Amino acid sequence: QVQLVESGGGSVQAGGSLRLSCAASGQTYRSYCMGWFRQGSGKEREGVAVITSGGRPSYADSVKGRFTISQDNAKSTLYLQMDSLKPEDSAMYFCAAARSGGYCSWSPYFFGYWGQGTQVTVSS
Repeated sequence: QVQLVESGGGSVQAGGSLRLSCAASGQTYRSYCMGWFRQGSGKEREGVAVITSGGRPSYADSVKGRFTISQDNAKSTLYLQMDSLKPEDSAMYFCAAARSGGYCSWSPYFFGYWGQGTQVTVSS
């Protein structure tokens, strides 16, 4: 089992920045995929950014150039640096993890482990 705990959410004005953290504990895997998803009110959960155990990131078109996903293996922590935030970025953000062969998927069903979420609110 893998436990994921997010932190770093909050309220910010448009154009501002936030950094989300996701602390992982429990079972560790050599090859995995980790990612950030978000779910706005009345919307489906969508992928924001994913990263392989080899450190290869991918981003949703809506956040490219503004968000950066990274990981600190020594601390077992995943990060999401969010810059130039927009009101449409407001959502509950979730950290997710999957045991994989070093590849990632954008489908939420690919991920077997989820954190409890952290709220991000961007005001105009």
